Amino acid sequence: MIWTVATSTGPLVVREQLEPDDEPGLLELFAACDDWFEATTGGPSGPGDVQSLFYALPEGASFEDKRLFTIRDGEKIVGLIDAVLGHPHRTAVAVGLFLVAPSHRGRGVGAAVARVLLAEARESGLDTVTASAYDAWPPGQAFLRTLGFTVGPPAEPSGNRASAPGEQPVRKATLTLGG
Repeated sequence: MIWTVATSTGPLVVREQLEPDDEPGLLELFAACDDWFEATTGGPSGPGDVQSLFYALPEGASFEDKRLFTIRDGEKIVGLIDAVLGHPHRTAVAVGLFLVAPSHRGRGVGAAVARVLLAEARESGLDTVTASAYDAWPPGQAFLRTLGFTVGPPAEPSGNRASAPGEQPVRKATLTLGG
């Protein structure tokens, strides 16, 4: 699916699923977002981070339920959302990553994109959204709270993703979608 989202920076395109040609743009986005990687993992991003997008899943999730969305300003990838449908239960979606390039932060881009995707989730019959909220990244927790998420206590690591040395604790944030 493809959505055009009106933002203060102009229209952005959100596209579901990645293409092989997207890798250079994702590497560029990850390099631009090294502040987030340093804060949450203790180190800069690397090429393996792009590949791990396809394989990292929470416990009990299947690869068929993985969704990767890019946010594009023209041809440039300025954001990425990693989500898993049907987790932690059948009518939920788990968001593992919601990354916005520094050039587009603080301008309402994330909130505009989130509102469109939350409306889509609601219309699809989903009732719960969970997300990762790092103590080391206060802007992310503030963003989630602004959207109406409740941020819980630190969670234990789960799934098939290996933690990096220096990786910070993560909290589970939950949003109940109204009908």
